Amino acid sequence: MLYTVKEVSDLSGVTIKTLHHYHKIGLLKPQEISEAGYRLYGDRELERLQEILFYRELELPLAQIQTLLEEDRNRGEILTEQRELLRSRQRRLEVILQTLEKSLEHSAAGEGLKGKELFVGFADEAEWREALREQEEHLQQTYGVEVLGEQPIDVAELNEQARESMEFTGKLAEALRSGISHREAEIRQLIGTHLDFMKQHGHPASPDDFVAQARFFLSDDFHRTLLEGQQTGLAYYLLAAAEAYAAS
Repeated sequence: MLYTVKEVSDLSGVTIKTLHHYHKIGLLKPQEISEAGYRLYGDRELERLQEILFYRELELPLAQIQTLLEEDRNRGEILTEQRELLRSRQRRLEVILQTLEKSLEHSAAGEGLKGKELFVGFADEAEWREALREQEEHLQQTYGVEVLGEQPIDVAELNEQARESMEFTGKLAEALRSGISHREAEIRQLIGTHLDFMKQHGHPASPDDFVAQARFFLSDDFHRTLLEGQQTGLAYYLLAAAEAYAAS
């Protein structure tokens, strides 16, 4: 039995536009094209689409999916690999959800998790690489910059830096919500403490370096979205505070 692109869309939930794009890039070609120009898909194409969607659940880029599906493997091997990858992700998400639930409970009680408790979901190098994968891909594809590469990750050190970064941006967000001017002494002190921490952990930055970083965060869609997701206006507030700190 052959299916039209609309029928495949209805069956799979994938939009017609996306199916057309998959055809265009060679990721999912129809079995045949009718004399009237209609794309027609058979059972094997539906199976390949399912395999594509499983990989998309793992947030793999289309180019990588195409490479994986072009390897000399049968459907059973592909599905077995996908099952293990999805189970691994499920286990990781379950741990992170447990940490999130615990954080919500403590937050509702007016308390907060401390130290390592905040990062129970990131226990090893593999989990940190997965957590940072989207950012790494963005920097590589947009700027040609590779931050982590193949170098080993010091999990304890990265957890400590993440904790401090969360505290720093959290305090800035709270100051913004409270209407505290970015020029206030407490904001300058907060930035100074942050820069001291970064220096102690092998990332020295001058006030001007910090301004350049804040300006990058504001101009870059990925990093601006992260900050604005934490608090509307935070990316702009960070840059203003950095400039005031450098000028003081």
